[in-house]
Amino acid sequence: MSLIVEIESLTRRFGAFTAVDSLCITANAGEVFGLLGSNGAGKSTTIKMLTTLLPPTSGEARVGDFSITTQPVEVRRVIGYVPQAVSVDGSLTGYENLLIFAKLYDIPHKEQAARIRAQLEFVGLTADADRLVGQYSGGMVRRLEIAQATLHRPRVLFLDEPTVGLDPIARDAVWKHLVDLRTNYGTTLFLTTHYLEDAESHCDRIAIMHMGKLAALGTLKELEASLGAGSHTLDEVFVHYAGTTLDSGGSIRDVSAERTTEQRLG
Repeated sequence: MSLIVEIESLTRRFGAFTAVDSLCITANAGEVFGLLGSNGAGKSTTIKMLTTLLPPTSGEARVGDFSITTQPVEVRRVIGYVPQAVSVDGSLTGYENLLIFAKLYDIPHKEQAARIRAQLEFVGLTADADRLVGQYSGGMVRRLEIAQATLHRPRVLFLDEPTVGLDPIARDAVWKHLVDLRTNYGTTLFLTTHYLEDAESHCDRIAIMHMGKLAALGTLKELEASLGAGSHTLDEVFVHYAGTTLDSGGSIRDVSAERTTEQRLG
């Protein structure tokens, strides 16, 4: 397998506080890679550095053979990013949101309409293309964000808590489209999540961060086996390496406090 994400001693400090401490991770092309950790472990900071939104204090990472420190423009061309916060405009329709991104991604004008329609069909939003996004449900918003982030067919899709705050049916719908991306286009999925069942069901490999450091890395079976003889669960693995229980992202009300614009989008 070829490497598509290579993280070497990646570090980010905020004053005296070290959010990410000499992180070393690799991800293979086409795999689903999960980054777990309790709140404040450094997951989102790592994603922000890999997507060139935050410069590292030291260390390096390469995404799709491009350096995040010296080739940020090239990195942005080969990635998509679905942040934890809502990234679509509720005052525009679904189609209009995608049209803006088609222009930002420099998709040729003559291809834009067909590409947008194909994306809307892919995420099951064709019938809602001309509705204001402010009228969408939370699951529909997430699916639109996935369509938006993959409009330019990125090699790597970074997702920060892609199903946080969604009900089980909406979560399943989001994951269906993410799995289809990998199957149909070979897209590498690199994600953080607070849902252990998502990691168990979909991730080829899992990394666990604790206090900015890499605490464990491997397949689910490897991580469970690392606790020794007997049968172990990912919950037990997480508690062992992260030193705490993994919350589920909170209630809808808790999530809306983190994703303030979600209150507007419904």
